[in-house]
Amino acid sequence: MNFKNGDQMPALGLGTWKSEPGEVKDAVYTAIKTGYRHIDCAPIYGNEKEVGDGIAKAISEGIVERKELWITSKLWNTAHKKGDVVPALEKTLADLQLDYLDLYLVHWPVAMRPGVSFPEKPEDFLSLDEVPLEDTWEGMERAKKLGYAKHIGVSNFNIKNLRHLIKHGNVKPEMNQVELHPYLQQGCFSHSATRKEYS
Repeated sequence: MNFKNGDQMPALGLGTWKSEPGEVKDAVYTAIKTGYRHIDCAPIYGNEKEVGDGIAKAISEGIVERKELWITSKLWNTAHKKGDVVPALEKTLADLQLDYLDLYLVHWPVAMRPGVSFPEKPEDFLSLDEVPLEDTWEGMERAKKLGYAKHIGVSNFNIKNLRHLIKHGNVKPEMNQVELHPYLQQGCFSHSATRKEYS
């Protein structure tokens, strides 16, 4: 995939969700050694430190340079407040042993209270009145301005969410990462007008 500034994201990437503890480092290292250049991770996966160890090992052995890799991570739902976005990304960067991400995504268009891993009751969520999407996006824009992320986008957003960010943000989301396969055929961009609006 090509971005407007000419950056290219490798079409194939190694996902690290549900990777077993103690195995992720070797999986990432072996993937890079085999030729993978895109690694997709997230703090909620609970293994970004191991992912970082695998990346660091490959770089230290001269298998790859940082500039040859494309690293994607995501903002978890408990850090949606405007002032929490950059610190959350700084933690991810520290765990991954990196100075920047190639792509940083808002993992879900919902906010949760601090300390909640997965919600079990309505009180675990924060409403859009308490944490508007545009506040979260403003934090994402600041992360990009600081150089912590080359590109920013979203994940699991629907058309309504995307239109809201496009209307209220200064930087358009550059990516909407969604799950799509024969068992889950989502039509996020089925409307031609939205495709035009989003481009």
